[in-house]
Amino acid sequence: MTQSLNRLVERQIQKALAEGQLSGLSGEGKPLPDRSGEAFTDMATAVASRIMAEAGALPEEFKLKKLLEAAKESYREAEGDDAKRVAMALIADLEQRYNIAVEARRRFMAP
Repeated sequence: MTQSLNRLVERQIQKALAEGQLSGLSGEGKPLPDRSGEAFTDMATAVASRIMAEAGALPEEFKLKKLLEAAKESYREAEGDDAKRVAMALIADLEQRYNIAVEARRRFMAP
């Protein structure tokens, strides 16, 4: 059965190529995007996340992750104990909020 499905898919691809349906697509001629972060994510979650990101509707989890990365960078650049302490407090808060968001998504997606 798998063999016949592979042949069917290959025929459909060849037909689309012959009809020119696969030319002029967005990203044609460019390298594939780096999606190594999705390696340990199930396919449904990865696809859903990608669709939401392309639509500009990022979940809170992703927004927090970007903020967390920026806070870590500001900690590395901070000079003085007070600045480092403030940056570390922000990192701790963002990490906690990020972990809560991740856990909420996992519970929501669990069967």
